Amino acid sequence: MLNKLRIDTFVIAIVISIILAYFFPQLGASDSPVPMSLISSLGISFIFFFYGLSLSSEAIRNGLKNWKLHVSVQASTFVLFPLLILPFFPLIEDTSYELLWLAFLFMAALPSTVSSSVVMVSMAKGNLPGAIFNASISGIIGIVLTPLWMLPFVKQTDVAFDFSSIYLQLITEIVIPLVLGLFLRRFFGTWAQKNKRTLNKFDKFIILLIIYKSFVQSFEDDIFSSVSLLEMIAMVVLVLILFFVVYSLTGWIGKLLKFNHADQITNQFCGTKKSLVHGTVFSEALFGQTNIVGIMLLPLMFYHALQILIISVIATKKGKEMGDSGNSDQ
Repeated sequence: MLNKLRIDTFVIAIVISIILAYFFPQLGASDSPVPMSLISSLGISFIFFFYGLSLSSEAIRNGLKNWKLHVSVQASTFVLFPLLILPFFPLIEDTSYELLWLAFLFMAALPSTVSSSVVMVSMAKGNLPGAIFNASISGIIGIVLTPLWMLPFVKQTDVAFDFSSIYLQLITEIVIPLVLGLFLRRFFGTWAQKNKRTLNKFDKFIILLIIYKSFVQSFEDDIFSSVSLLEMIAMVVLVLILFFVVYSLTGWIGKLLKFNHADQITNQFCGTKKSLVHGTVFSEALFGQTNIVGIMLLPLMFYHALQILIISVIATKKGKEMGDSGNSDQ
């Protein structure tokens, strides 16, 4: 009984990372001599390089054929999320809460996060090729759809959009390392299989590093002082409700489409995620000439932390249900 109630160590590590970001921000601060952004970027590249070593080309081809899974994940990310937020606009239009509603719509319109989606799907023994494809393609689709969702509601529409840096980041951090890993699989694939546990720890370390860096930036910019404590508590509650509503709906859709266990995991895990990285870049593009960027990122910050906390618990539980037997996926 006690074993069932034990909190996963990865969840504890996430909480510790946030606490460290608050009390010891020196390493992740903007003036830090440690290049945290570069380290995080390289870490993500290595994650996908190791995935490439561990995946067969046949597995990826089979994963890409599952079009129903891809449509379901992308529809959840870019259609279901915003449609859950839009009906509340008439209730808050021209009120003091309109800006906070806009922040929730912004979060809802964002792409899925890549690295944590893939890692969590792998932990839960889900469809890993499907997760890599959906999480990666989500960033490309978001470059088009996220601004389209926001522009009708954004007063400041004369900000120039230049998302070339996002494409470059997607190619350099994800596509190239993954393809390189696939090419080198014949030489190092056996090594990757033997060291899956170590590589899994490396994945988690990089995620913790990204969380630490993100929260240092948030505390440094003092974005949490822009709203009252009561409003923050309300945000957390609303974010939790939104997450569980989407998680339940994606689970129901998966059953409706008769997904197997692995596809159901990928559908729910990828379809409920939102990217803090894309959110930060998109907020600069949409609201960079205003002083509301901090407020626009608040719900996303809460959602980003809570989605990893919740999904990590679910992923660990599902992974154990499938039977670990000393052969944990990375």
